[in-house]
Amino acid sequence: MILVTGGTGLLGGHLLVELTKSEDKIRAIYRSDKRIKSVEKLFQYYLGENYSDNWNKIEWFPADIVDIESVKNAFDAVKIVYHCAGFVSFSSSDFRECMKINREGTANMVNLCLHFNIEKFGYVSSVAAIGSVEGELITENCKWEKTPTTGGYSVSKYSAEKEVWRGIEEGLNAVIINPCVILGPGNWDETSLTIFKNVLKGMKFYPTGSNATVDARDVACCLIKLVKSKISNERFLCIGSNQTFQQLITEIAQQAKVNVPRKPIAKKWLILIARVIEPINRLMGRKSPLSVNTVNSAYRKLAYDNTKITDATSHSFYTLTETIENSLNAGKL
Repeated sequence: MILVTGGTGLLGGHLLVELTKSEDKIRAIYRSDKRIKSVEKLFQYYLGENYSDNWNKIEWFPADIVDIESVKNAFDAVKIVYHCAGFVSFSSSDFRECMKINREGTANMVNLCLHFNIEKFGYVSSVAAIGSVEGELITENCKWEKTPTTGGYSVSKYSAEKEVWRGIEEGLNAVIINPCVILGPGNWDETSLTIFKNVLKGMKFYPTGSNATVDARDVACCLIKLVKSKISNERFLCIGSNQTFQQLITEIAQQAKVNVPRKPIAKKWLILIARVIEPINRLMGRKSPLSVNTVNSAYRKLAYDNTKITDATSHSFYTLTETIENSLNAGKL
């Protein structure tokens, strides 16, 4: 039996699609029936009319990774665990929630895997848990350090990854994958996919930073290959392509046939806007579409090296053009 956490998320849904192509017994943890329906739409998109043959291989199990007793019951007969569940937010008001779900939830999973003698643990971390230096190609060996501009999400993912390394010291057979910005078919109101909604609304300006993106299909395939391999106790950056935000936004706009933003916007203006609207949204109980942390990220010039994972898996990544085309074809799920 294979156990998947975070199966209703962007990556988790794609992982389930890939796993059902070769595996028969899969148990996926969930908290919302509504989100299961979104994953079913993803199966229909990729597998067509006969998707039910794959879909019926999944046993949906209600549990919460921060409730160790509820998730403990999901470990019956489980041999392999893919831990994709996590909370992504760059708002300072969500720091405690990030730490609870990302660090505490991962600690629970690690402890349960050790208790039940799980054969292999595949953990989805993030580039946010790896050190970064602007102007240099970032590798798995770059040391993470907290700085005045380090966001709470980065702290939570670094702390979560430390729990996995602690488990490894205690005998856990694990691999860690560190994807960059993941793109693919999914909910355009959440995390990295909001960029599709914003570009289609019409963007007049763009930030001047750069970052890496990766196709959700690539992350799922690479994670499965790493878990099935004899590789253990290592982490791997999972990068599709490096590009500026201008190039990313332009590619989406051109494929969607909407206006392409032509002018850069100064960082100071976005910081000012974020400082005004973030506390307002917090008082109103809403998630802010812009935060100081997201602005800082949008102006950093970062590039990542995917040599280690391509050497280990021999995987060929989708191009940015292919990734955006696939995402737009599926639409908002």
